[in-house]
Amino acid sequence: MTSTALFEPVGHESLADSVVAQIEDLIASGVLKQGRRLPSERELAEMLHVSRPKLREALQVLEERGLVSTRHGEGTFVSPLTGQAMLPALLALYGRNEQTFFDYLEYRREQEGFAARLAARRATRADKERIEEILAENERAWRENDSEASREADYALHAAIVDASQNATLIHVMASIYELTRQGLFYNRDFLKTIDGSGKRLLEQHLVLGRAVIEGDEARAERAAHDHIDFVEQSFRLGIEQQRRESMAEKRRMMSKEVRKRKSA
Repeated sequence: MTSTALFEPVGHESLADSVVAQIEDLIASGVLKQGRRLPSERELAEMLHVSRPKLREALQVLEERGLVSTRHGEGTFVSPLTGQAMLPALLALYGRNEQTFFDYLEYRREQEGFAARLAARRATRADKERIEEILAENERAWRENDSEASREADYALHAAIVDASQNATLIHVMASIYELTRQGLFYNRDFLKTIDGSGKRLLEQHLVLGRAVIEGDEARAERAAHDHIDFVEQSFRLGIEQQRRESMAEKRRMMSKEVRKRKSA
């Protein structure tokens, strides 16, 4: 029988080592991501069926290995694992350079297509239920025109699909990328929504992607992931071009106004 508990009771032999191994496995597999707070010491000891001294011994080993850190008065957290995906100087460059932004989209297109294909093949019942819940939240947020909820549901869906790929490397690397995206360091989703109109096309793309994963259709899931990023890229290219046209039109208007002003002087 498969356990549905996050932590499982450990045996009596090498208790601290067993606790360490279980938490390390959860971190490696991406169940416990960086920044995630562990349950309180009392709760964790009860879940694992170990004494609090043995639990402290295990947490000390994990802290020495750099996998967790304890903040006084706050609890124990999973340590940063992948570091910064990009340093501040490179992020600033992305903000100034159009091509690097499209390179970022190209990277996401391939990684998310790969993740969607794996997810369609490997997603468990729990993964599918999670994706169903997020799709429902996407639809609710769109109906209520809740921009903040839409953004969070967007990020949650992509993260859930990557998690369902069951590939630990993808899970950790993309979690770092998505965190930067959530902070608006690559692009502003509201800008994309203005290009889309109501945001309905984004919603429709998310529904196609999520349902392809749930139904186990690998080819459709990969195609949906690619189509989504292609839409984002094309929309931003059109938006940037429109901004340029408007800027040039405004400059021409100002120049014409200046010429008329000189003639009338």
